Amino acid sequence: MSTSSKMLLIGKIQATQGIRGQLRVIPFAGDASSISQLDQILIKAPNGALESFPVRSAKAHGKRVILTLEPFDNINQVLHLVGRELYAERGALPELPADEFYWSDLLGLNVVTESGEALGELVDIIETGSNDVYVVKLDGREVLVPALEDVVLSVDLKASRMTVSLPEGLLDL
Repeated sequence: MSTSSKMLLIGKIQATQGIRGQLRVIPFAGDASSISQLDQILIKAPNGALESFPVRSAKAHGKRVILTLEPFDNINQVLHLVGRELYAERGALPELPADEFYWSDLLGLNVVTESGEALGELVDIIETGSNDVYVVKLDGREVLVPALEDVVLSVDLKASRMTVSLPEGLLDL
């Protein structure tokens, strides 16, 4: 599979919005612009298949996106989509600034401290009100790393590595 046809997880449907078939989406790419520029969205069905839907409109609404898909025009038609993941082709997504990444690019990275100590693999990202939190696991141990500029020193996607400077006391048991 080429990079341009690679499917990326770009968000999750959080709830319906209003009664006209709109969906409230949590974007997994920093802001709403990556979703609002798409012509097609793929939604993961319960059986794992990806269903394609044309995007009628997508607007930023705070940190969320209000998404309207064809052919839906009332709430009853979209209730079954709540909780599902959204995907898009990598080539259809806009390029991000050098210091921003799609969540799917970060998942699976090896996380190390600035002194080279292995913390584990980035396995999940938790969205909080102020900043994301990276869930890093190694040998049953879980470390929650705040996604802050002064904590995340570098991200090297080619080397599959994230280097962090952990706040004092974060690893204390």
